[in-house]
Amino acid sequence: MWIILAVVVVAVVYAISIYNSLVKNRQLVQEGWSGIDVQLKRRTDLIPNLMEAVKGYMSHERDTLQAVTDARVNAQSAANASPEERAKAEGALSGALGRLIAVAEAYPDLKASTNFLEFQQALQTIEDEIQLSRRYYNGAVRNLNTTVESFPSNLIANNFKFEKAEYFELENPADRAVPTVKF
Repeated sequence: MWIILAVVVVAVVYAISIYNSLVKNRQLVQEGWSGIDVQLKRRTDLIPNLMEAVKGYMSHERDTLQAVTDARVNAQSAANASPEERAKAEGALSGALGRLIAVAEAYPDLKASTNFLEFQQALQTIEDEIQLSRRYYNGAVRNLNTTVESFPSNLIANNFKFEKAEYFELENPADRAVPTVKF
């Protein structure tokens, strides 16, 4: 009788441990997403200042400036979307910002502008933070998904409606490609 009771107690403690692990991993995913969200918000907040710094110099580049503005609006409207939809909108914004910086290279006065250089450095810092946040989030998603899919934790996960989370991945396959360097 004591052996059966001991086995039941061990099974219950093990199930509680698995449940707590699932809750912890879900919280880490939410924390990671919050970190990404903060960095993306910082980037969208920086863009109007960057745009003001370049407008005077780049009067002939209205299409580029409009593309950044449109991409920013789309990224802001995707703030509550799924990670996949958010990644798509943020990827478009990154591409538009990349084109803006590339076009700015053609304007020597702009490249020498202290404001532009400061905004460009701030944007680079934020991009680095986004990458760090994305790595943390994707690691937390990996841990949660592994726990949700692994046996016997999947039994607990299914009973308590734990679901796999989506990775925050680059939408554009060209962004993943290794650049070609020629000398």
